[in-house]
Amino acid sequence: MKQGFRQSMAWLHTWSGLVVGWVLFAVFVTGTATYYRAEISRWMQPELHRQAAIGPEALAHAADLAVAHLEAHAGEARSWFIGLPTPERPLVELFWRTRPGTAPDHVLLDPRTGAPAAMRATKGGDLLYRFHFELHLPPLWGRWIVGICAMVMLVALVSGIVTHRRIFSDFFTLRRDKAAQRGWLDAHNVSGVLALPFHLMITYTGVVTLAIMYMPWGVTAAYKGDQFAYFAETGQITKARPAAGQPGTLAPVGPMVARALATIPEPLERLVVSNPRDANSTVVAVFEEPHGLSHEHPQVAFAGTSGTIVEVLSGGLRPAAKTFTTMVGLHEAHFAGPALRVLFFLCGLMGCAMVGSGLVLWTVARLPKAGTATGFGWRLVHTLNIGTIAGLPGGIAAYLIANRLLPADLAGRSEREVQAFFGVWILVAAAGAAANAWLAPRQAWRGALAAVAGLFAAAVLADLVLARALWDDPAWFLGFDAVLLAVAAGFALISRKVDRFRAPGRARREAAAAVGTPRMERA
Repeated sequence: MKQGFRQSMAWLHTWSGLVVGWVLFAVFVTGTATYYRAEISRWMQPELHRQAAIGPEALAHAADLAVAHLEAHAGEARSWFIGLPTPERPLVELFWRTRPGTAPDHVLLDPRTGAPAAMRATKGGDLLYRFHFELHLPPLWGRWIVGICAMVMLVALVSGIVTHRRIFSDFFTLRRDKAAQRGWLDAHNVSGVLALPFHLMITYTGVVTLAIMYMPWGVTAAYKGDQFAYFAETGQITKARPAAGQPGTLAPVGPMVARALATIPEPLERLVVSNPRDANSTVVAVFEEPHGLSHEHPQVAFAGTSGTIVEVLSGGLRPAAKTFTTMVGLHEAHFAGPALRVLFFLCGLMGCAMVGSGLVLWTVARLPKAGTATGFGWRLVHTLNIGTIAGLPGGIAAYLIANRLLPADLAGRSEREVQAFFGVWILVAAAGAAANAWLAPRQAWRGALAAVAGLFAAAVLADLVLARALWDDPAWFLGFDAVLLAVAAGFALISRKVDRFRAPGRARREAAAAVGTPRMERA
């Protein structure tokens, strides 16, 4: 290392962060939004009205109606997934897959009648949740890409810690009145150092959540590639009951729901029915996580044809499994109450700022001097920065706008919302590329950020005009809209700051010129 250890770490930090920075920014933005995944889904289905409570009898009745619908429409499926109603989301949600490798079918039912729910089709917060770790790609490809980028993120974090010899003083340093490069560097340092424990935790646990996919060799060797056997032996799921190959009739699931509720004190979340028309069918009642860090779901398994309990899981994980589920729980933060969830959200925003400011810093530090043409590499990075940092939030705003503008009964409605998300993202990126060719960098940023601010404001306007009559809780929806307006104001403020910023040297020259002009007139 001719330049020394710290200089080598600085080089590693710069280039490792740049190569994966755009993917990391998208992962941080969508992951931060996912802390309010349920709230986003609720806003995107304003027809949904919450209930005070749902009793055991209502849950049992809803489960019987769900099975009746599945027997009529999904009899050939090997597994049924039944999401039971909750006070926050009083709907029955059904998933099944007829053939391996195909997209699952999805239906929402009224839990009282079993009829399809009169609800606009939307992916809601699930789109951002799955994009966070799959990038809307085939699951295997997306998870591998995100995992590799997360590993590089760990390298960038550790090398950044080594690089900053004054890491504690950087915690309190933000020089806004200095040169642009100095200001962006301080912003990068502050956003990185202030939430550094969160950044390290969220990146490491993100890799751990998919560790078995990235490093499957131990499970493959010990369980002959049967991951379900591994999860069952560690107490994370109930043991699988293979199909008998003989026809069987599923017993009523309502009594099974009642027995499961009497066995486990947690709220019942869903039912999983395996081999529903086989003599060896299984019904598993899966409960919500108990309060705590560990991401584990108590379960009660029933023999499908007789309704007898065959297995109960209610804790007692082995140490390795307990460690793994705790890491998953830390990453997903389901344990967090309202105040702690706000803290996680703010730390996620600082992660977005850290990655975004690092990408911008790379271009600011290499900004060509006056009279010097920009190189292809600089233009490429600058275009990708605009397309990602402004384009992704713009796409999210368009996703919300499309939810309000598209007709509720439009065929393929949820896919149209997704197309709006990616279409506006691509449009902003293309506009940024064009602006990069014809306008100064600052003008390109100003226009893109102002457009994003306008899109978020338009989402609020569309909600107030088109969906206000559907609100069951006006204060809640107004609060959500207020957050969207705050986001719009933030982008508008940044756009204004970009437009009005003057480097110290230029500011002094302009001030001297302004003072000198009246003297000349007096002379």
